[in-house]
Amino acid sequence: MGRKYKLFILALLVIGAGLLTLIVMHRNNFAVLNPEGTIAAQQRNLLVFAAGLSLVVVIPVFILVFHIAWKYRANNTKATYMPDWSGSRKLEFVWWGIPLVLITILAVITWQSSHALDPYKPLASTKKPITIQVVALDWKWLFLYPEQRIATVNYIAFPEKTPVNLKITSDAPMNSLWIPKLGGQVYAMAGMQTQLHLMADKEGVYNGSSANISGEGFAGMTFKARSSSASNFTEWVHDVQQSSKTLTDAEYTRLAKPSKNNPESFYASYESGLYDTIMMKYMMHGGAHNGHMSHELAEGTSHETMRH
Repeated sequence: MGRKYKLFILALLVIGAGLLTLIVMHRNNFAVLNPEGTIAAQQRNLLVFAAGLSLVVVIPVFILVFHIAWKYRANNTKATYMPDWSGSRKLEFVWWGIPLVLITILAVITWQSSHALDPYKPLASTKKPITIQVVALDWKWLFLYPEQRIATVNYIAFPEKTPVNLKITSDAPMNSLWIPKLGGQVYAMAGMQTQLHLMADKEGVYNGSSANISGEGFAGMTFKARSSSASNFTEWVHDVQQSSKTLTDAEYTRLAKPSKNNPESFYASYESGLYDTIMMKYMMHGGAHNGHMSHELAEGTSHETMRH
């Protein structure tokens, strides 16, 4: 078999493996690769671009590995023997120059995208944003709607094509909120507040979960995120406001206790200032001075390090 045929077969195998990977990824409908939100779409494009750019180096390297191993095998007497060959400036330029160019491109893209996709950056829209306060509990998610005065457990709803401003904290071990089809994850920490801005492009129901292992009930710490029309959202809020359940201090104390695989729950109202109370109870343990320092540390640390 001639050299050209061998390279041709090798190229077909590489292309075939790539196509098979794409087919498997498409048929399994991976949420990260099938976004339905403005932020998630930009993150998917960035991921695909970075992976494609890396393949410019990865694919030739693997091809050369198999080619060199085959060509210079022990029983191939036709291979050129050059014991005094010390190197090639042209080859050195290629395998140092190309990666350098690619790394420079990735550095520029990373810099730009880090600012463009900052989870603390509000989303531009002609529609009024909706604010939702999020509390990570053992092992469930509590969502508070300060404007609508309702609360939900393991269920979050918002209008389509409307910016959603999530303010996130924890009344349990550190956790992480993630709705893969709408955007990246952001951590939830006791005594600290992080932020996340998302927006769904259309109506739909999306899976949300915890992206940080937090104990025995971690696997069941999931929730549904529903994007609906503005009218349907208003109707849903009205229905919840008619609920017979209210999130009193006693009910919250019961809810905050560790429990697994919690069902969706809806509360017509909740105690005023509940979110701030949850945050402050961790800040004040060390006294007023330490509490003030904790707040400053929370704002700085959250903004600088708790990224996607």
